[in-house]
Amino acid sequence: MEIRVLKYFLAVAREQSISAAADSLFLSQPTLSRQLKELEEELGKQLFIRGNRKITLTEEGVLLRKRAEEIMELISRTEKEIGFSDSSISGDIYIGAGETDGLRIIARSAKELRETHQDLKFHIISGDAVDIMERLDKGLIDFALLLEPVDIAKYSYIKLPVKNTWGVLMRRDSPLAKKDFITPEDLNGVPLIVSRQASDGSELTNWLKSGKVEPEIAATYNLVYNASLMVDEGIGAALCLDKIINVTGEIGLCFRPLSPRLEIGMSLVWKKGQVFSKAAEQFIIKLKNDIYE
Repeated sequence: MEIRVLKYFLAVAREQSISAAADSLFLSQPTLSRQLKELEEELGKQLFIRGNRKITLTEEGVLLRKRAEEIMELISRTEKEIGFSDSSISGDIYIGAGETDGLRIIARSAKELRETHQDLKFHIISGDAVDIMERLDKGLIDFALLLEPVDIAKYSYIKLPVKNTWGVLMRRDSPLAKKDFITPEDLNGVPLIVSRQASDGSELTNWLKSGKVEPEIAATYNLVYNASLMVDEGIGAALCLDKIINVTGEIGLCFRPLSPRLEIGMSLVWKKGQVFSKAAEQFIIKLKNDIYE
């Protein structure tokens, strides 16, 4: 499977038309059609459903498009990293992160590093742990900012000097808003909006079970901002971390910590044995110095 042919495949998937893709690639339509046919024969799978007006992808075609996009992204990053001068520190640093105030520590080090190396660019890819870990394992990002515990057998890491506090995000007119903290028993009968990562055995579910609560799950989320919109519309109360959603001023939401208090640490992780670009290497050195000093 050649990189050139993957580019052809992605062009057709994007344009949904052989003729339009051929024009964008400066190829003749018969040439492009032949290349695609040979790709399908090589893989032994049909990749396209050829309709009268447009071309759509088969299930196998959708999978190939995802993998082809990842391959092209890796190639682009590699070309940029190799192309940078050995005498300068420049390039792109990719960091995957969930929604957490702990990102401020990363941002401070990034800001200071850019003051002396202005050709550095930082790219923050947001998502939950499932999304971020998939990208890290595939080499699409350099680092991942994760809630603990961290799989130390698989990843190297730096423990950040920050604690995240679990609590309940609710409307200010909720009866629970009158409390200073929320116990498991307080949530009996309350529709809850929980992270899709929450599962049996997690600290959060164990906290709920400590009060013998059978939670009423109204919805799940992977980004807290979206959860806050559901809270605001009255779907339920969200179990989430503090300092992510603004609850000051005239905002109609408020946050109350859990009791017993439930805190969780955070680490920046990367694959063991990973070969860093010069840019990523300088960033990790800077971050370590900032934390340990």
